[in-house]
Amino acid sequence: MSCHPKNYTNLVSDYRDKSSSAAKIFRRGENMCGIVGYIGSKNATDILLEGLGKLEYRGYDSAGIAVIKDNSIQVEKRKGRLAVLKESLEDNHVEGNVGIGHTRWATHGEPSDVNSHPHLNNEHTVAVVHNGIIENYLSLRQELTEKGYTFKSETDTEVLPFLIDYYYEGDLVEAVKKTISRLEGAYALGIIHKHHPDMLIAVRKDSPLVIGVGEGENFIASDIPAILNYTRQVYLIDNNEMAVLTNDSVEIMKTDGTKVDKEIYNVEWDVEAAEKGGYAHFMLKEIHEQPKAVKDTLSPRVDKDGMVNIKDLKLDEDYIKRINKVYMVACGTAYHAGLIGKAFIEKYANIPVVADIASEFRYANPFIDENTLMIVVSQSGETADTLAALRLAKEKGAKVLAVTNVVGSSIARESDYVFYTWAGPEIAVASTKAYTTQIIGLALISLDMALKRGTIDEIKVKEIVGQIWKLSDKIEMILNREEEIKDMANEIHTSEDIFYIGRGLDYYLALEGSLKLKEISYIHSEAMAAGELKHGTLALIDKKTPVIAIATQDSLYDKMLSNIKEVKARGAYVIGVAKETNKEIEEIVDKVIYIPEVMDELATPIAVVPLQMLAYYVALNRGCDIDKPRNLAKSVTVE
Repeated sequence: MSCHPKNYTNLVSDYRDKSSSAAKIFRRGENMCGIVGYIGSKNATDILLEGLGKLEYRGYDSAGIAVIKDNSIQVEKRKGRLAVLKESLEDNHVEGNVGIGHTRWATHGEPSDVNSHPHLNNEHTVAVVHNGIIENYLSLRQELTEKGYTFKSETDTEVLPFLIDYYYEGDLVEAVKKTISRLEGAYALGIIHKHHPDMLIAVRKDSPLVIGVGEGENFIASDIPAILNYTRQVYLIDNNEMAVLTNDSVEIMKTDGTKVDKEIYNVEWDVEAAEKGGYAHFMLKEIHEQPKAVKDTLSPRVDKDGMVNIKDLKLDEDYIKRINKVYMVACGTAYHAGLIGKAFIEKYANIPVVADIASEFRYANPFIDENTLMIVVSQSGETADTLAALRLAKEKGAKVLAVTNVVGSSIARESDYVFYTWAGPEIAVASTKAYTTQIIGLALISLDMALKRGTIDEIKVKEIVGQIWKLSDKIEMILNREEEIKDMANEIHTSEDIFYIGRGLDYYLALEGSLKLKEISYIHSEAMAAGELKHGTLALIDKKTPVIAIATQDSLYDKMLSNIKEVKARGAYVIGVAKETNKEIEEIVDKVIYIPEVMDELATPIAVVPLQMLAYYVALNRGCDIDKPRNLAKSVTVE
């Protein structure tokens, strides 16, 4: 029942000793580092630490800063939480007017002070922070070692300050350009040089990066919340672009030196939206924000007469009629939302949909042509595997529709059509309101497609939209039963194995409920189609094994009752989830969570809420770090 991270030193050691394809897969693991940079007249250290604090939700195992002061680069970096770095800085004061900061998620080398960023060259003239993975770092490392450079860390990043040093002949920009030309992989970089204390350089390829524009000061960051206390004027840096920042200017160019003219994006959402607002955790806050998020996502897309209106999506009617296949591609929670979207499109637009996990999609020889529509779903809009699938589809001539929550994200910019979910900032690693708004978005998209294909009439659309409008109030009703759900969590929080079962859409929901539980409570959990129980899984059910049985589909309700009886006969402790009109379930389960009456297709956005809350309170009882679960992070920005 421990919530402390497992030691994975052996795994890292195994990786270092191998050059096999398995090692390559580990190298390309999750890396959700945070980057902050500042140049101006204020104390950079204070701004860097504050910015890194705003990026803690991304997940990290170490933190560090580098600041130029008196013609030298001062560095402080520590394994562990940001608080460890701050404590160290109390004894080793670092200050200056230009600097870079970083929170690291280990991929190359275990978490340690030495492996933490920033990394420097041997003479400590160059400092670099890096989000991403340099895939050809081994060959570069060997080359640089032969040239006399001495490596201290096990990271891929350390080749960067050495390469910059090697190419530097007085022109830092030119040295960075030459360095970038040698790199393979994904990266967002922040770079400073002690001989250029009036300059901060940023580079981006396949890893998010923004530039904040202030008065007499400028900023770089992995994500907008890091700099929102200082500016709302932001440049969204695209792939293969670099920027040279001074106190008073920002020059953006391609990595080949071609100048880029770019419009400033004005951030309109309030910085307070990224704060907890009185809740114990961001996750709980975001669960409670779902009624508003649903309304915000729905309101701009429905006319006064109750008709779907997503004209801003610009889905051409002739094109929609030509579509003969849809690929629904996403990862994790977004994939689970995509499964619900698949059901909507197949039922109402009458188009076959293949739902696939983005990390597997490119390796399955997908059949894509100009009559294929790919729908990609990503909360952050930066999910690397999803972005790679998007690019493959476009190479093969398909159109891509993105469902995302982040304006100006990579996936949004590279897609042909974009549907923004207006969920607002989602800080907790475990996604909640993004999931419900993704389902709402996919439902509206399916209805719009169905209308254009003539597979549904306006009367039916208005009927469905009318029910979607009521979802917000029905979710609120579930939130009012929080104490009831908390009591259920008390009954099962000491369990080591928990099973989720369902049929049809309820099976898709079971996948999401199980994921939420394992993400934040670290309890082993599995979800399965209830009809498959007798094909093996019943062997795992014994006395007091918790089973969450989801039975919200009227068309499958009787069959689900039979499946529940199967697990009860083996001694399981069953918590049922059902519509409030189906009271028979009370006779065979130990506890039941009722949801308001709703059409089968729209039960999921309601029924997921008690599952989210159940996971939350189980994790709370186990003393887990709910907003920052071990080994996980918010945005998976490399493959």
